[in-house]
Amino acid sequence: MLQPLGIGHVVLKVRDLDRSLAFYRDLLGFTVSSEMSNVMIFLTATGESHHDLALVRVGDSAPSPTPNAVGLYHVAVQLADFDSVKHAHALLVERGLLKGTADHGVTRSLYTSDPDGNEIELFCDAPREEWDGRVAEAMSVRPLTLD
Repeated sequence: MLQPLGIGHVVLKVRDLDRSLAFYRDLLGFTVSSEMSNVMIFLTATGESHHDLALVRVGDSAPSPTPNAVGLYHVAVQLADFDSVKHAHALLVERGLLKGTADHGVTRSLYTSDPDGNEIELFCDAPREEWDGRVAEAMSVRPLTLD
């Protein structure tokens, strides 16, 4: 059996690199680490690794995946704390991009979609004392209270 250290990066197929770059860099705060001749852009969240996310251009006529097809459900982007989630909530609401919210017991989450319809979860961990030693019991889908 292998022993993974974590997820290294995610690569998303997008129709328009500039439009997607504006979403991931200008709204979500990723930083461009490098680019491959208008075909692929590599982005980092913290600079600790070369890239956490890559965007590869597939062209304007690329079909969207069907909602019930096998494949990626969403990409989860961790934020520092609940104040950061509240700030993200305000930005998403202001731009008409908020798709939903949830208190999962172990995380506090917001949902949006990128310009190509890829679902993005923005979350922070819930305080460890709320779920430590009882994850299965604590995990849920309840309305998120932003107070």
